[in-house]
Amino acid sequence: MANDYCLTCCSTADLSQERFKERGIRYVCFHFELDGKKYLDDMGTSVPPEILFRNMAGGATTKTSQVSVGEYVTFFEDILKEGKDILHLTLSSGITGTYNSACIAAEDLREAYPDRQIRIVDSLAASSGYGLLMDTLADKRDEGMGFEELAAWAEENRLKLHHWFFSTDLTFYIKGGRISKAAGFVGTVLGICPLLNVDKEGRLIPREKIRGKKKVIKATFEKMLKHAEDGTEYTGKCFISHSLCEEDARAVALLIENAFPKLDGRVEIFPIGATIGSHTGPGTVALFFWGDERTD
Repeated sequence: MANDYCLTCCSTADLSQERFKERGIRYVCFHFELDGKKYLDDMGTSVPPEILFRNMAGGATTKTSQVSVGEYVTFFEDILKEGKDILHLTLSSGITGTYNSACIAAEDLREAYPDRQIRIVDSLAASSGYGLLMDTLADKRDEGMGFEELAAWAEENRLKLHHWFFSTDLTFYIKGGRISKAAGFVGTVLGICPLLNVDKEGRLIPREKIRGKKKVIKATFEKMLKHAEDGTEYTGKCFISHSLCEEDARAVALLIENAFPKLDGRVEIFPIGATIGSHTGPGTVALFFWGDERTD
């Protein structure tokens, strides 16, 4: 039965606390530092997104850390004590080592709880794309899909989840080494906005260099035209996340809503969380939808 197991993830799925509660998804928090002060990445409760990104724009330093094995043990054990199995999806292993930590914690607990199942799945996803995967799994759980079937569905379909990111501020991409200092300088002068996606190994990869915000917004929308399941007949959900640039996010959403009349509801927009946002900085928009399988 669906109620015999608990669907869980990390806070880096970048939805809202209300959404997680509404969908019956439990989460464990990553950590971050802002100018040396430590916080939980708890969807803006400790530090609201606008404050985080304005501080970063002003020169504040950030640092992130994943969920420890011990934190996973505590998180999982609280659920196991309720007599429930656990299906846990981690933030992409192409971005962090949290998948390994979750696996170690699960193995540590299996001897103490031999009658319970703990299944760890690498989402190969990030930010609200990870969130869209979790939200879809909650739909299937609510439709009655069982534990083993849902875990298998997640592994079989995770690469059909598309992530397309662009940024109008290259500062933190340069700091993180995704863009060289020389390329970043030239890009800033020329108004270049990099378009990136998440590849089949769950890594964030630069794909195109596009000059100007209007052009990169259009190019991002066109990726959905090209890759969405059933093209403009797409009937799935579409999520967008952003870091202090909601106007740009809404510009992408408007193009999508006009072109995809059968969307499951409106495009939903969320703030990028502190963990992912510490690496992207302000000025990033990310688009997520279901489509053809990521092959590179």
